[in-house]
Amino acid sequence: MTMPSRMPEPYGQGSGSNLADILERVLDKGIVIAGDIRINLLDIELLTIKLRLIVASVDKAKEMGIDWWETDPALSSRARRDELTRENAELRERLARLEELEPGRAQKKEAP
Repeated sequence: MTMPSRMPEPYGQGSGSNLADILERVLDKGIVIAGDIRINLLDIELLTIKLRLIVASVDKAKEMGIDWWETDPALSSRARRDELTRENAELRERLARLEELEPGRAQKKEAP
């Protein structure tokens, strides 16, 4: 009679589905990792670094009210267009104010 082995499975066998399950749970529920680093010298605080890491799916992040990537021009083409539209409107306003200050000068430029 042989006894079943109680040795763990070698690395890589069956871990794919376990890793996928863990990743699915983390993305579904979300996970927060927080920590602070403080450097003091003679009771004088020289440096404080606050680290906050949130790992979650996009849907879960939106559910929590986190959607900063939607308004970041570096990450969103819609935000980039909105920023360019706003900048264009500001430049047009500045140009209109300058033309109001010197109306004769704007007309001289237009004439051939």
